[in-house]
Amino acid sequence: MTALLDVILPVFLVIGFGYTAVWKGYFSESGVDGLMKFTQHFAIPCLLFRAISTLDLGQNFDIALLGSFYAGALTGFGAGYLGARHIFGRDVEDSIAIGFCCLFSNSVLLGLPIMERAYGPNSLEANYAIIAIHSPFCYGVGITAMEIARNRGASASALPAKVLKAMFSNALILGISLGFVVNLTGIALPTVLTDALDLMVRAALPAALFGLGGVLYQYRPEGDMRTILFVVGVSLMLHPAIVWTLGKTTNLSTDAMRSAVITAAMAPGINAYVFANMYDRAKRVAASAVLLGTGGSILSAWIWLSVLP
Repeated sequence: MTALLDVILPVFLVIGFGYTAVWKGYFSESGVDGLMKFTQHFAIPCLLFRAISTLDLGQNFDIALLGSFYAGALTGFGAGYLGARHIFGRDVEDSIAIGFCCLFSNSVLLGLPIMERAYGPNSLEANYAIIAIHSPFCYGVGITAMEIARNRGASASALPAKVLKAMFSNALILGISLGFVVNLTGIALPTVLTDALDLMVRAALPAALFGLGGVLYQYRPEGDMRTILFVVGVSLMLHPAIVWTLGKTTNLSTDAMRSAVITAAMAPGINAYVFANMYDRAKRVAASAVLLGTGGSILSAWIWLSVLP
């Protein structure tokens, strides 16, 4: 109960403030769009850039950590695709979009604040190792699968360029990539620049959580409820269970296990809807899965915080 009250509920209260502000008309939907553009295109890329640029790559890029997390994520993608295709009778492109919902955990807006409140700011290095390749990996899988599906019968020579263009149009991937450049080259950034970036970083998570609440108000669930609940179940139960099992098998350290399992237990991220909207496929399922999954993350986070050491 302590974990629920002290760690999880404050995060969801900020989301609730944003939801209520839009619901009651105190904050406009256009204001939410502007706030989310600020966080997704500027503040969070700055957060990821600063985290990756200063991360000890040799110590934190643990094959067992990344293997456990991304094996679970890929299993979620496969389960989502197969379930949509063979249980719910969706076409191939809809099924890929639904699989992407099961692949893309909300690693930043939910995973980071819950981990930080539960275990402190020094516990986040394994989170950042996961996040460093999260968007590139997930978008790489999703975009490649969708472009292959759409490219049936056409030349495959243009496929890599399409995938790379779509990926590097994403501000999160650009922030991560620039962080790697600075880290690997050892470029010393001017103090005035890092101080300015740190000001942006401090605004990133609270503004994004408030904005997320407003976005979720716009994504009220409707129709396709069996498919939506299937996506939420895969995201909140199957993914973390696989990560926990593989982590036990590979003897993950306590810190790495916490980061991997808590991140896996988070709802589908907003990028699940962004991907569905990009291809105009399964948008209602994606939007509603983000909303219901975010609420369900209260329970999944509480359970796993109780299980983890």
